[in-house]
Amino acid sequence: MAATFALRIVSPEGDILKEEVEFVVLPGGAGELGILPNHAPLIAGLDIGVLRYTSNNAVKRVAIAGGFIEVIDNSATVLADTAELSETIDLNRAVEAKQRAERRIEARSNEIDLRRAEYALRRAAARISAAQDKK
Repeated sequence: MAATFALRIVSPEGDILKEEVEFVVLPGGAGELGILPNHAPLIAGLDIGVLRYTSNNAVKRVAIAGGFIEVIDNSATVLADTAELSETIDLNRAVEAKQRAERRIEARSNEIDLRRAEYALRRAAARISAAQDKK
């Protein structure tokens, strides 16, 4: 059995995941971060994207929208602004959210908050990616 470490993902809704994992890849502010067992202590900001982790030789995915990761004592804790396990994502709803955000961005109206629309677009794209990659 491969070496493992504890992964915990928490969002404002509560605990999303607590699992022993072999490897984690996260969307960091400056690119992807990879975490293996016995990683050096770390605190880093996270971006919108897909967190991938390996457990029992299976790759699983979680769509996250920002937050932080803390790695210490062979344990990684993700404090995410939002987090959704791939199997709980409603793909049709995510596609509709993406289309809505694209329409808002294209409209370029003074009544539209462009930053908010771009955030919604990135978040929807991450949700779609996480949901479509589940196998």
